[in-house]
Amino acid sequence: MKAILHCDEKWGIGRNNTLMFRLPADMAFFRETTNGKVVVMGSNTLLSLPGGKPLKNRTNLVLWPGGDKARAAELGYTIAETLDELKAGIRKYPPDDVFVIGGAMMYRTMLPYCSHVLVTRVCADGGADTFFPDLDASDGWRLVSESAPVEDNGYTERFCVYENASPLAL
Repeated sequence: MKAILHCDEKWGIGRNNTLMFRLPADMAFFRETTNGKVVVMGSNTLLSLPGGKPLKNRTNLVLWPGGDKARAAELGYTIAETLDELKAGIRKYPPDDVFVIGGAMMYRTMLPYCSHVLVTRVCADGGADTFFPDLDASDGWRLVSESAPVEDNGYTERFCVYENASPLAL
């Protein structure tokens, strides 16, 4: 399993339950990477998506205690009521096909189980109120690749891959 995100220079990932930057190249990378795969998220992340609807062309697994399972079935996503139920759902898929996409609580909870994190690092301060753990300062994580700088909608970004030396088994 992997996590995928973009963050600012302070590892900020959001402000007021929205993305801080509009980055077409990053969005294209996200779409290409997760298309046809499994995305794992918390309920706030689902609600922050356009129309509060799941991402198309993906299997959407949502941790949402008390969530409306009838609505989920109608819209085409799966609700897990507990973390154990979510883990059982994730285990049904090949690990390389599963991507954690947020929010902050989901990232913190699932990060120890991730083998890799795909991070688009934006060279700017987005004024975040929500943060991802600083992988550069985290034991067991190392930067294994970093792209050349890319200009994207007025921002400079780098596509980075971090590797977990000892991911936990689900």
